[in-house]
Amino acid sequence: MADDDFVDVVDADELWDGEMESFDIGDDEVLVLKVDGEVRAYDGICPHQSISLVEGEFENGVVTCRAHEWQFDALSGNGVNPTDTCLKKHDVRIMDGVIQVRLNHAVTH
Repeated sequence: MADDDFVDVVDADELWDGEMESFDIGDDEVLVLKVDGEVRAYDGICPHQSISLVEGEFENGVVTCRAHEWQFDALSGNGVNPTDTCLKKHDVRIMDGVIQVRLNHAVTH
């Protein structure tokens, strides 16, 4: 990893608005998505029952887990249904046309 801990995951022009992809960074599965021109990165596993979120749906700015249809706002990571949950957010940036992610292992609420 680079000195600043950001890792290249995909060329920015390969992730279209309304798309989500899953990437392995070390032992972590990271969900990278683009909504309204904004790129976000979250833990790629649903906090409910550890199902890969990339297997679900991404429509109208909402990520829906395939298993029990838990839903998350794509821009904030906050739970839509149920509302008392959220996805762990990771730092993301675009450098030289490449989406880069830095894992945030701190506990977030």
